[in-house]
Amino acid sequence: MTGSSPQIVCDGLRFGYDPRNPDMHFDCVFPAGRITTLIGPSGSGKSTLLNLVAGFESPLEGRVLFGETDMTATPVSDRPVSMIFQENNLFAHLSVFDNVALGISSGLRLAPSQRATVEEALQSVELAGFGVRRPAELSGGERQRVALARVIVRSRPVLLLDEAFASLGPALRRDMLELLIRIQRQRAMTTVMVTHFPSDARFAASQAVFVSGGQVLATGSAETLLDPERTVPEIRAYLGGSGGA
Repeated sequence: MTGSSPQIVCDGLRFGYDPRNPDMHFDCVFPAGRITTLIGPSGSGKSTLLNLVAGFESPLEGRVLFGETDMTATPVSDRPVSMIFQENNLFAHLSVFDNVALGISSGLRLAPSQRATVEEALQSVELAGFGVRRPAELSGGERQRVALARVIVRSRPVLLLDEAFASLGPALRRDMLELLIRIQRQRAMTTVMVTHFPSDARFAASQAVFVSGGQVLATGSAETLLDPERTVPEIRAYLGGSGGA
């Protein structure tokens, strides 16, 4: 089921933007071939943890393991990771087709079979016929679909999303989550998703990791951990009486 997608282990990671004060400490496991959500208050360290996994930040102590492989010192470009941000995933001067094709060749020199792969990826995210358009001609949801199409052609076993759908309205956000779930299941990618929306976490993820104050406070089933009737007091306070949006 999980194929070659690795389990990711954050083992005793310590980090601080001031190296003299490593005030963040992360220990957690992201299961192979599953969707895990990182959730918690703003400024709690969710994006920092994601950046440590991606390689954009380096821990002062500890290890990042992909399966049995220590990736702690591995450059971003050499990690088997695709990442989608909330904005700025696309190059404005390139067409939709070329933005996706970058996932195959940075020089945009594609064989006919590779061009067909790009077209198939666009079709799979419901953007068939959009290849000649520029990002400025697309809606926010369409731009994120292009980013997902690039994930498909890159075919990396790990996908990281940093509030990728946060700027979208509820209905469109749900559509994007359904598309993400479909792509993730087809490819069994180990997926870690930062979100501020508990409902998104419960809908899309099998596991939730609650981050607060620069550390992992709790890990468990997304359905249970983010249920105000069953969770710990700190998370219940974060969710509020309605269980979060």
